Amino acid sequence: MKIQETIVPITEEFESRAAELIEAGRFIHARGWVPATSGNFSARLSDGSIAITVSGKHKGELVLGDIMRVDGEGQSLDGKKPSAETLLHTSLYRRYSWVQSVLHPHSPNATLVSRLFPNELVLEDSELLKALEGINTHETRVVVPIFPNDQNIPRLSSKVDDYIDQHENEIYGYIIAGHGFYTWGLSVKAALRHVEALEFLFDIEMRLHGIKFK
Repeated sequence: MKIQETIVPITEEFESRAAELIEAGRFIHARGWVPATSGNFSARLSDGSIAITVSGKHKGELVLGDIMRVDGEGQSLDGKKPSAETLLHTSLYRRYSWVQSVLHPHSPNATLVSRLFPNELVLEDSELLKALEGINTHETRVVVPIFPNDQNIPRLSSKVDDYIDQHENEIYGYIIAGHGFYTWGLSVKAALRHVEALEFLFDIEMRLHGIKFK
């Protein structure tokens, strides 16, 4: 059954956030981190609604019509179909008032990391950790939790919430095993910086792991 689209005013703010998400999609796709139609991106709007990519769209070819609006519970405000993983975005916005963007790539490195490290990946003593919000020294230890993939998104979201409840000030992103990773920031640009930094760190860990086990 086709979903009936609703006319929702397109504001200047929405267009601006959508343009940032479109640009992020092209950047991330160009690096091979969102193959096919994988991944989803979002940004918070000042009225509390969220601009988010429509389900099933190629992230390297996004246009304005591929960005939709949902409310704080992930319900569509314009009749378009959001990603099934929208709840993983909205739960982060509810938890962190400062978060303005959530990005979710499906990168090879994140997938490989989840195959080799069953529960978590520890990142430490790397200069690029300083690209993560609030970190100002390489003498830092960041744990990236890895959750089993689950098609039941409310259940998966609950597991992520439970983990963050215990590690709220220590988490900068998380991996879904065999799937991809989530990270967030003060803006789309800041979240994109986190994507790039974490990808670099994942890649280094994979190379080190390969060297150790040759």
